[in-house]
Amino acid sequence: QVQLVESGGGLVQPGGSLRLSCVASGFTFSAYAMRWYRQAPGKERDVVAIIYTNRRTYYADSVKGRFTISRDNAKNTVYLQMNSLMPEDTAVYYCNPALSGGYWGQGTQVTVSS
Repeated sequence: QVQLVESGGGLVQPGGSLRLSCVASGFTFSAYAMRWYRQAPGKERDVVAIIYTNRRTYYADSVKGRFTISRDNAKNTVYLQMNSLMPEDTAVYYCNPALSGGYWGQGTQVTVSS
């Protein structure tokens, strides 16, 4: 079965950096685009970044220039490097493969606060 395990979240001061990881299993990782979403309290879950199988990337305007998505197909892992973090980046972050069925992990909490 599809499993997604996110990690790397934590508490960081504004301007700081974090690197999130998501290890995937149960499907052919290299054959699918991978997405990072985030959900802040009381808000909808929104897409943050996407990396396609050809490594082309997409970023939400709110994170463009600050976040970088990457993937390691040999490790079945997708990463999200987050720099210049702001309080409005506070959310639970989830990875999600472009598979039908809506698969989600438990998420990892990112809190940006002084």
